Order: sequence, then structure tokens, then C-alpha cells
Amino acid sequence: MKVLPFTIPVPHGQTIIVQEELLPHFYPHLHRHAEIQVTWVQEGEGTLLAGNSMHPFSGGEVFLLGANQPHLFKSSPEYFAEGSEKQVRAVSVFFNPNGKLLSLFNLPEMQGVQAFISQWKNGFKIPDAAAEAFAKKIEQVQHATGAGQLALLIDMLNAMSSTEDQVPLSADSLTYSMTDPEGARIASVYNYIMHHYSSALTLDEVARLAHLTPNAFCRYFKKHTRTTFVAFVNKVRVNEACKMLLNGNLNNIADVAYSCGFSSITNFNYVFKNVAGKSPRDYISQYSGAVKATR
Repeated sequence: MKVLPFTIPVPHGQTIIVQEELLPHFYPHLHRHAEIQVTWVQEGEGTLLAGNSMHPFSGGEVFLLGANQPHLFKSSPEYFAEGSEKQVRAVSVFFNPNGKLLSLFNLPEMQGVQAFISQWKNGFKIPDAAAEAFAKKIEQVQHATGAGQLALLIDMLNAMSSTEDQVPLSADSLTYSMTDPEGARIASVYNYIMHHYSSALTLDEVARLAHLTPNAFCRYFKKHTRTTFVAFVNKVRVNEACKMLLNGNLNNIADVAYSCGFSSITNFNYVFKNVAGKSPRDYISQYSGAVKATR
């Protein structure tokens, strides 16, 4: 596992980094970096963990992740299955407005963009209606060089600043002031939960992973994530359950519940409604109605 924060290598003489990915699955560990990241997911499905919040992602979507925001694009389980031929594709643009670009972002003409970056330091998802347009802008940045690439980046950020209905990725009040050792410890816990949510996770086993007593771990986890261990595990499980319910890969709601680590249907229904705000059946009905309305 990489230690937080891992630093993206910046090519000599460049302040904008463009990374193209074509892999069996996305990098599977929680991490952060000083650069702001704009990612266009071209192909792939899974869960984006940003801060202490979770969001499903799929091909065609565009996200902005703030500087030093812990995040993880976790590919769905089928991407890790033996013999899987699935793949992910994405293009990401990285830049650090507090590094070599600081003087540029401090110009009076950049005040609007600078205010926009400060406002959305916890990241957001571009609304679906605008995703295609921003995917094209990312592609333009990808294939440009020199001053032209810098101009296209500024144009993209300016366009984002005037876009409405962005979907926040994490709470506005959440800050990321963890030290490297703290971040590494939280990352190991997050990674373990994200990969073992379908099993009977216990507080004792996760506390041992963090080298803390159960009581000390609960305090530590709440301090650094502003949520409890149980609440976080429930969020992960319900998020995965939502995707399974909509995909229809399993026979019934009970199969979904047990596949996501719940020990009983009663507990699953209670937790699901508490996290999602509606019952599993109502969730399926609402989604089916929304799909029909768009056809």
C-alpha cells in the first residue's frame, strides 16, 4: 500500500500532468496528492470514495477532486474476478494551483477561478447533462502542449465555475489535515473495509489492523472521518447494495442483503432505509420510474 500522501511525478518543465489509464481495474488504494484532479471515466463502474462519502461511478462521468482530498475509485468486484476481461479507461488532468502555477492563479483576472477552486475544495461531480462537453474539454487538454494546454485548462476551469448543479463529493466542512502516519493508518482501514464489506466485519479485527484497542480505535476513527466505524461500514454496504439492486444480477433482495455482509433481512431493511432514506423496494421502484420517464 502506498503511504499518504503519494506525490505524482511532475515531468521537468511541466505544471500540468495528463494521465491516461487503460487497466483491468483502477488503483485499489485510498490515496491523496497535492494536485487537483479532474477525471473523465471513459469506461468502468464502481464506487468513488471521496473523504468519508461514497458515490457510484460509471463510464461517461466527470469528477473534480480537491487538493489533498483522500480518494479511491474502487472498481466493482467483477473487475477483480479471476479470468475477467473487463477493463477501465480514464483520462485525468492534474495541476497544483499552489505550486508553480501560484502566480498565475493570483492574477486579478483569475479571481473567479480561484474562488471557484476554494469553494469546491472537497470536490464535485459534473452534472450528467454537461459531462459530454467537459469530456471534450479534457480531451483537448490531453492533446495540447505548451501555452495552448495551459490556456485550455484555464478555459475548462472557467467553464466549470459557471456550471450549475454540481454534485458535491464530500461535506463542505470536512478538512484533510491528517499527518502522513495518520493518513496511512486511516487508508489501511478504509482499504480493508472496501475489500471485505461482504464478510462479517468486527470492530475488534479492524482495531487490530490499526494497532489500537477497540475503544481507542472508535475515538480515532470518529476524529479523522467525522463518522463512526459502524456508520461507515453501513454506508459502504448500502452503496454496494444499491448497485446490485439496480443491476438485477441477484435473484431477490435477500440475496443482495447477504452478499453485502448483512446478517438478516430485518437488519438490512432498517439500515438501508436509514442510509438511503427509503426501503430497498421503494428504491428500485423510484429508479425504474425515473428510467421510464427519460425514455
